[in-house]
Amino acid sequence: MKALLVLEDGFALEGRSFTGACESGGEVIFTTAMTGYQEVLTDPSYTGQMVCMTYPLIGNYGVNPEDMESDRVHVSALLVKECCKTPSNWRATESLPDFLVRHGVPGIEDIDTRALTRHLRLHGAMRGVISTSVRDVQELVARANRLPTMEGQNLVTRVAPAAPYRWNGTRPEPVTLAEDGSYVWPEGGSRLVVYDYGIKWNILRLLRAEGFDMLVVPPSFTIEQVRASGAHGIFLSNGPGDPATLHDEIATVRALVREYPVTGICLGHQLLGHAVGGHTRKLKFGHHGCNHPVKDLTTGRIEISSQNHGFCVVIDGVDDVQATHINLNDGTLEGFMHKTRPVLSVQYHPEAAAGPEDGRYLFGRFHAMVRAAAGE
Repeated sequence: MKALLVLEDGFALEGRSFTGACESGGEVIFTTAMTGYQEVLTDPSYTGQMVCMTYPLIGNYGVNPEDMESDRVHVSALLVKECCKTPSNWRATESLPDFLVRHGVPGIEDIDTRALTRHLRLHGAMRGVISTSVRDVQELVARANRLPTMEGQNLVTRVAPAAPYRWNGTRPEPVTLAEDGSYVWPEGGSRLVVYDYGIKWNILRLLRAEGFDMLVVPPSFTIEQVRASGAHGIFLSNGPGDPATLHDEIATVRALVREYPVTGICLGHQLLGHAVGGHTRKLKFGHHGCNHPVKDLTTGRIEISSQNHGFCVVIDGVDDVQATHINLNDGTLEGFMHKTRPVLSVQYHPEAAAGPEDGRYLFGRFHAMVRAAAGE
């Protein structure tokens, strides 16, 4: 079934739908990851985006339950050069087309992904629409321009949980807090409140493996509830949308850093940046992929990292914090720490899934910080 992809500036490409009749829209971005398409599809940070995979063959190892990063697909559409319909892998339980159809998300192939990627690199990420029924390019341009821009969008409300839960090792489980907000923690581990703005499950897997007992909470969880819970530390998760729109969340984080050890990844890092006096700005086409070089300024070590963000933090002129990581491609900030408080964060994804594990040490660094603050 023929499908038309049209960007807001009139750039158009024809392809074929491998998921049936469809129409969808969102911010069009590209990722340079060669593998990990299932993790990309189920990462809540991609909410509101149509993702172009630059690697030409996608779907050859299928889909399986173990590689889910949430309970559903969050992208608005998947754009590929060629989709493999008959995967060959002992872990596969489903093909990529069947997986997308089951979740109601369009997949388009035979797109000239090189031309699309080059256009986005030259002109920046932009809004786009795909349709199998509308063939009028100007009509689709008009529809793309009516979509909201990523700047100014609060998308956390679409992916965040409504109530606290615990991570049982494989999936979330609901929990009930006392009326005063107190929580009965399991024995032995450091008590960690995790703010879920659209968290990837591998973050929860690695925090659990590090030895944390976790209470995962929605963004509306107040500082008073955190105090009542008896937590030792705070973790701020990744998530979608424009961090500058999250005024209430930033105010909560500003209060948390005065009382607790805090770390954040991706959107959590951006919220911390706002909370300590910095700001965020939109990147031209973002950082998406599994091969981005980052330098740890505290050790001089170079890491290859997994990344997915369209905004970056700017802390110029903020005296209380110092940069700890920078991106070696464009010099943007990839991590910072507070000079006097137990606060650190990174923009990239040390939990990988998919991608290299060079940054996994950060979970241990955070745990040591929490233990030190608790006097252990």
